[in-house]
Amino acid sequence: MREDVAHRVLGLLGLGVRGRRAVVGVENVREAAKRGKLVLAVVAPDASRHSLAKVTPLLEARRVRIIEGPGTVRLGGAVGRDATAAVGVVDRDLARGILAIVDGAPGSPTGGRV
Repeated sequence: MREDVAHRVLGLLGLGVRGRRAVVGVENVREAAKRGKLVLAVVAPDASRHSLAKVTPLLEARRVRIIEGPGTVRLGGAVGRDATAAVGVVDRDLARGILAIVDGAPGSPTGGRV
């Protein structure tokens, strides 16, 4: 993830957590996914394999889009923690805003289209 994109996404995630539109941590992300409330997940690429194994299969089974974000320390710092492996977005509008930033970035999988 490019630095400018990461900065904007982290800012939105921080606002989302403060506004209770996002959940922090593997267990909270799993619970939101099980309840069908999760719209989007941002996972840290440097998270432990154990943490990723706990959350990734469930997200894929529930067809929740997964974005590879910055590392655990930066991701955690944006949401008021020392570190975290995953942040889940439960608000559709917030998820749309994050996806617009990620998908609209040059070099993204959608080629810059939103």
